Amino acid sequence: MHFALLVLFLAFTKGWCAPPGYCAPGDEMLGLCSNDAYEEKPTCTELNLGYCNNMDYSRTMYPNILGHRSGREAESGAEYLLLSVIHGLLNGECSPDIRLVGCSVLAPRCQDDKIVKPCRSTCDALRKDCGHAFESIDMAWPYFLDCDRFFASDQEGCYDPLAALKARQDLAFSGLSPEEPSTIIQFTYTSNTQMYSLLKRTAAKCSHISHVYSIGRSSEGRDLLAIEFTDNPGQHELLEPEIKLLGNMHGNEVLGRQLLLYLAQYLCSEYMLGNQRIQTLVNNTRIHILASMNPDGYELAASEVEDNNDPELNNQEGHLLNGWTNGRTNAQNIDLNRNFPDLTSILYRNRRSRHYRTDHIAIPDSYWFGKVAPETYAVMKWIRSLPFVQSASLHGGELVISYPFDFSRHPQEERMFSPTPDEQAFKQLARTYADAHATMSDNDTDRCGASFYRTGGIINGALWYSFAGGMSDFNYLHTNCLEITVELGCDKFPSEAELYPEWKRNKEALLSFMESVHRGIKGLVKDPDGYGIKGATISVRGVRKDVTTGLCLHPDLCPHRTHLLSPPPFTSGRRGLLATAEPRHSHPDSHGQGILQSQQEDLPAS
Repeated sequence: MHFALLVLFLAFTKGWCAPPGYCAPGDEMLGLCSNDAYEEKPTCTELNLGYCNNMDYSRTMYPNILGHRSGREAESGAEYLLLSVIHGLLNGECSPDIRLVGCSVLAPRCQDDKIVKPCRSTCDALRKDCGHAFESIDMAWPYFLDCDRFFASDQEGCYDPLAALKARQDLAFSGLSPEEPSTIIQFTYTSNTQMYSLLKRTAAKCSHISHVYSIGRSSEGRDLLAIEFTDNPGQHELLEPEIKLLGNMHGNEVLGRQLLLYLAQYLCSEYMLGNQRIQTLVNNTRIHILASMNPDGYELAASEVEDNNDPELNNQEGHLLNGWTNGRTNAQNIDLNRNFPDLTSILYRNRRSRHYRTDHIAIPDSYWFGKVAPETYAVMKWIRSLPFVQSASLHGGELVISYPFDFSRHPQEERMFSPTPDEQAFKQLARTYADAHATMSDNDTDRCGASFYRTGGIINGALWYSFAGGMSDFNYLHTNCLEITVELGCDKFPSEAELYPEWKRNKEALLSFMESVHRGIKGLVKDPDGYGIKGATISVRGVRKDVTTGLCLHPDLCPHRTHLLSPPPFTSGRRGLLATAEPRHSHPDSHGQGILQSQQEDLPAS
């Protein structure tokens, strides 16, 4: 009886207990034994992992590279959860690249019952292009995308998870017609977060010709982020003119903001593709782009448009009626294009004085007693810190180019022709943009901007309507920079469907305007010993507006300025060539290239 019970007990224990040699979990954790020898050899299995099912392979293997022993375990992990929400977190940036590379780790390719790791070079390139997207939301780079830990080198044998995506993009690129952009750009609106990420990714992609920098912060603390393009980023170079393009000064005028973002991508990509025109432009010019001067106003205007497009709301204003006011000002309710020092009135009061200077007019102390927006202050410091020669501020609400003066020479006259001493040069700049634009200067009277067709799509600002405190007048009277105002169209916040057509209408105009900065005279001002002269005055006969040199470190690095002139021939009677170069200061050890550093007062601290 006892023998029978013993046999029965052994039979049950053999059926229900672990196989011979099984290592208990506690012993395995202590390192006393291992179950590896008793597990079945892993084999390839069908890939069945929701967000990874569209990989260009169908078989994977578990345990995966991270140690997940099954698809269910991988699907319940934090890594998979992050991949499922990454598109929303990054506002679509780097999608689907990050998901595809992440899936190559969570569900790696299996071939001949072996895991093929993703390529380290692919991971490195992804991190270089997309690291800024995570930084913009204050998030660390995902640990499972550690290029050194979980990826393999080409020598070890690896797989490029982005190869199929690149092939599809190349195919789409080859199918573009000559009328379509050769650089692939996503023609959609970008949030402020997306804008910052896009600018940083563009600079990272073309780090040898561009970099991003902040000129300050908005009222609500958002970065005023600029990007520059040149063959030597971060440096002012001898005889290389500097130009700036600004958009979104009024937050609800958004087309200029988008065009400048497209322009930044275009310059980067076309330079890399070997476009000779773009390479010549970038190699010989220092281009600064500030896509949004008023990101706070944009935030408000964009939210209004979203509400107007909500089908559950009764408000049917849509794009066309949004925002002739909503989001125009900054968060302090200040119109930034009325907030600059009114130097034009000072000029008018003193214009009859024979010896009164019309260049580099100082900012009056009384200006600082008023409310100066942080955005205005940041741009003023920017304008003073770099020797800009030429500028364009992109707006919306009409289709026309206006140029200084914007404030009437008789304040009671709201519309009065008020030319600057450089009237012909300004007209030429305005004409350069308008003539290269698809429709701005044509004779069609049934279009936006038709009221300006008789003048070819350009107008003196004060003749259109007069206002004080504008940015263009300040540029001209406080520095050597000639700035025009580009009104891009009657719809201040056009629909996304209009963004690509608007890019086609404005691309050539933007490029032609930037190229026109090389039209003027440029040269060096030296003393008899070959050293640069700091603060030398350069006059042009017939133009009562001088320009001045900056500072100099060495005879080979002497100060220079570009003076834009109307087209040749230059006649001595009206617009003569360089007439005088009167030295004011000279020292062989002086240095730098700031605008009139010896004669301009410092701005007070913000």
